[in-house]
Amino acid sequence: MIDSNKKERPIAVDLFAGAGGMTLGFDQAGFDVLASIEIDPIHCATHQFNFPFWRILCKSVVDTTAAEIRSRSSIGDREIDVVFGGPPCQGFSLIGKRIFDDPRNSLVKNFINLVIELQPKFFVLENVKGMTLGKHREFISVIINEFEQSGYKVRKDYKVLNAAEYGIPQNRERLFLLGCRHDLELPNYPAALTRPAKLNKAGFQNQLPLSPTVWDAIGDLPEVEDYIELFEKDSVIAEFGKPSDYSRQLRGLSCTDNDYSYERKYDSRILTSSLRTKHNLESIKRFKATLPGKTEPISRFYKLAPEGICNTLRAGTPSNRGAFTSARPIHPLTPRCITVREAARLHSYPDWFRFHVTKWHGFRQIGNSVPPLLAKAVALEIIKILGVCPSQPRIIQELGNENLLMYDMSEAAEYYGVEPQTIEPRKRN
Repeated sequence: MIDSNKKERPIAVDLFAGAGGMTLGFDQAGFDVLASIEIDPIHCATHQFNFPFWRILCKSVVDTTAAEIRSRSSIGDREIDVVFGGPPCQGFSLIGKRIFDDPRNSLVKNFINLVIELQPKFFVLENVKGMTLGKHREFISVIINEFEQSGYKVRKDYKVLNAAEYGIPQNRERLFLLGCRHDLELPNYPAALTRPAKLNKAGFQNQLPLSPTVWDAIGDLPEVEDYIELFEKDSVIAEFGKPSDYSRQLRGLSCTDNDYSYERKYDSRILTSSLRTKHNLESIKRFKATLPGKTEPISRFYKLAPEGICNTLRAGTPSNRGAFTSARPIHPLTPRCITVREAARLHSYPDWFRFHVTKWHGFRQIGNSVPPLLAKAVALEIIKILGVCPSQPRIIQELGNENLLMYDMSEAAEYYGVEPQTIEPRKRN
């Protein structure tokens, strides 16, 4: 332990921030994430709306220096406790001594370089499970070696963590690499808290309580088909149902013992991020005929089972990578695709957290992100090693200007003073 009497909130940096799932998880564990880096202006605007009291830098990590991160945030010359992020990585199947020569791997190299420049006590690198399979594991060895040659040690018994084991109603597996400076103690991986509801896979501890179910997550949400206004806008004052223990926490009706995030000021009567989808009659008929837990054969959309957990929510891709829109699950009872808010519940986002007003960007922001409760579980292990006694902040934070959630790409780019083509615009067919 570093200092068992330390009371202030430790500070962190998020290098691939997206809309802010990992930032929120570290906030919930008791960290102040004083600086976040994100290249996509739409994501930056959403991040700024949800965390207006911290600094978001809208730029690529390729063009970012440690000095800039410190000077453009309130970090200054203070010691950073943890740097975290999930660098996109499409090239790790290229195995060999010159692995970082592949430009698709450059973001991983930039993550390593910024950690070394910033010299935090700890780092967390999150990535796809596929990196741990077959010959791809050589890429992890290269990453570990890069850190070890620069004064860091890494847990070589690296693990793939499933969100469903941490109180989240979603089967989502991701690799987490944990490291620290050589003078410190490596954090442990968080012990599983739950076992996935109706996911029959070997290796889960049967003595653990079941994870929340799909219906625990979304059963109390108002039925969007009852509100014609939601064809035109993404929010409405609505009647919520009786919450489960899980949804009670996400609605802010109860607190967990170890949630140390800043409380947000918002109107809990308003259903947000719930723009409706206009399905044709043929799609509605097919959705209705599909059994829960099965895939609809034409659309290949998965129909959620109320007493099970969600399949992995995916982001789809931007135009420069095919403009693929990832399949959205079908609601377990109503013949329609789930809303962004329903996806957010299945990902463990609280109801005050808002996303871009369009369904395409909203689902992309959720699918790209680490579920906050999973990030929180990892962050709490670092809190233990730091010896910090976190406490609930007394400040109730305001959310940002709602216009931030409405920008199109060119407007968001202009707001942040970056080139509109930084992220290739979506091509509509």
